[in-house]
Amino acid sequence: MASDGVITHRSVEVNGVRLHVAEAGPAGAPVVLLLHGFPELWYAWRHQMPALATAGYRAVAPDMPGYGDSEAPSAGPDKYTALHVVGDLVALIDSLGQKQVFVVAHDWGAIIAWSLCQFRPDRVKALVALSVPFTPRSPAVKPVDGVRALYGDDFYIVSFQEPGAIEAEFKRLGTELVLRKFFADRTASPLFIPKSGWGSPDDEVPLPSWITKQDIKYYTTKFDKSGFTGGMNYYRALNKTWELTSPWTGAEIVVPTKFIVGDLDLTYNIAGAQDFINKGGLKKFVPLLDGVVIMKDVGHFINEEKPEEINVLVINFIKKFN
Repeated sequence: MASDGVITHRSVEVNGVRLHVAEAGPAGAPVVLLLHGFPELWYAWRHQMPALATAGYRAVAPDMPGYGDSEAPSAGPDKYTALHVVGDLVALIDSLGQKQVFVVAHDWGAIIAWSLCQFRPDRVKALVALSVPFTPRSPAVKPVDGVRALYGDDFYIVSFQEPGAIEAEFKRLGTELVLRKFFADRTASPLFIPKSGWGSPDDEVPLPSWITKQDIKYYTTKFDKSGFTGGMNYYRALNKTWELTSPWTGAEIVVPTKFIVGDLDLTYNIAGAQDFINKGGLKKFVPLLDGVVIMKDVGHFINEEKPEEINVLVINFIKKFN
């Protein structure tokens, strides 16, 4: 593995599933595990990996199970619960020969990272969570039922629930257009994908300034090959995860954490999110929270939109634990 920021690739077998893993940085250096979200890949961390390697860390970025060049667990959404995916990450950490790692995670990666810290805090030195704050488990309301009651059937998480339906809609629109729609969204409001359709295949959606034609081509090629079902299955497993995680109701996250979000991020503009993040709710459940950074005029894909700023924040934070 190169120590000069060059990214190398290999496959790792975890719990019977083959994961594609991208790596950069010196062997034997402290590991930073980078967890992407939807609709992304290891490639979301292309700006962070060389910076981490240069700073003396070993950056490890898998394609999450069901994404890109990683295998999709068989047997559908029930294999995508937080318990399953965290189990795969623990096996990956074991395969790296590490007792503990730093974790930097975005979107669905952050959701899984919060669960990793909750189930196995002994394996995480410190966490940088991007975009998605910790969400305490409600003993009364399943997560999909909760957002359906709040926003209705066209809210994107609800739209994603029926197996095959959203995949057919994405196929009708074409992979590149679907990715452009997600990447370009800066509405600072909840995302709705109507059952009647998410626009026309002829829609023209300009690329945001932070993503190149080469970037969108890479993402498109990989999602053309894998499809979107793997990514969708994380959403489809939300209620199953809720059922399985009742022992952790009320549990705190006891890992040192920094949380970073853009003020135009749809996650920051969901009902109650800003109060929870800024008025002590997040700190109550994450007592070792070492500050919240709200980045102005920044959207959801924060580590790609503002890579230099994120690199500095991440490295300055994890350096405290060397």
